[in-house]
Amino acid sequence: MSGDPESYLAVPVPGGELAVARWGDGPRAVLAAHGITASSLSWRAVARHLDGETTTLYAPDLRGRGASAGVPGPFGLRRHAEDLLAVADHLGLDRPVVSGQSLGAFVAVLAAAARPGLADRVVLVDGGLPLPEPADGVDPEVALELALGPALQRLGEAYPSLEAYFDFWRRHPALGDDWSDDIEAYLAYDVVKGDDGLLRSRVSSEAVRADGRDLLAAPAPIGEALRDLRDPVHLLRAPRGMFGEPPGMQPDELVAAWAPQIGQFTDEVVDDTNHYTILMSDGGASAVAAALGGASAAG
Repeated sequence: MSGDPESYLAVPVPGGELAVARWGDGPRAVLAAHGITASSLSWRAVARHLDGETTTLYAPDLRGRGASAGVPGPFGLRRHAEDLLAVADHLGLDRPVVSGQSLGAFVAVLAAAARPGLADRVVLVDGGLPLPEPADGVDPEVALELALGPALQRLGEAYPSLEAYFDFWRRHPALGDDWSDDIEAYLAYDVVKGDDGLLRSRVSSEAVRADGRDLLAAPAPIGEALRDLRDPVHLLRAPRGMFGEPPGMQPDELVAAWAPQIGQFTDEVVDDTNHYTILMSDGGASAVAAALGGASAAG
C-alpha cells in the first residue's frame, strides 16, 4: 500500500463522529487502535507493508485525537472499546483482525472480550498486558508525566513552524536514529495552526490525562478481559521502552506471568525496536504487518 490513507470515513459515535483512516481494498479487514497521544497516522508505516489487494486497514482517530479531536468525553478505555465496536458495526466488518499499539492494545483487548466472536485474532503491539499500579503514595498524575515525557509535554507548547515541531521530536531519544517520512507525516497530521499563526498539537490534554488515569487504575479489568478471550492473541513487543532504552514496556517477567492465563497466546520480540519504532520503523512495521497476516511481497 501507499503511505497516505486512501480515504477517511466518518463513523457516528456518542457525541460526534470518529474519523477513520482506510488503506487498501482487500477482503481481510484489520481494525487498529493507536496509542495514548497518537493518531491513526501512527499506522502509516505498517500500511506500507501490507498488501492492499488482500487487506484493508482501518485505523480510527480515537476521540480527543487527530481529526476526532473535537469528539468530547467521557474518555477512558471502555469508552474507546465501545467506539471501536461502533466502527466495526458501522463498517460491517466480518471477523476483522483487531489490533492496537500501547493504549490501543488495551482498548483492543476490551473490545474483543466484550464481543466474543468479533475478532479473527487479536494482535497486540507493545501493550495489552496489565501494567503495575503506581506505588502507594505516588500521584497518578506524576506517574503519567514520568511515563510519557515529551509526548505529554508537547500538548502545552506552541511551535512557530512545522520544522520547529520536527526539531522538538528529533531530540527524542527514541526517534532520532530512525527518522523517516512516516514519522514526519505522523507529526504533520498531529498539529493545527491557531489564530496566532502558531502550531499546536490537536491532541486533547483532557483526553490523555483521563485515559492515563484510567489505564493506571485498570489492571484488574484488563486482566479479566484477557482471561475471557477465546480468540488467538499474538503479542509483539519491543526490547526497549518509550525513551529508547531497556527494559521494554512489556518485559519478560510480565509476559511470563500472563502467558499461562491467556487461552491462545503467542509472543514475539521485535529486535532493535523501541516503543515507537516497533510501529513506525521499517523493521518494526514489517513485523507488525506480517503478524496482521497481510504482508506484501515487497514488505
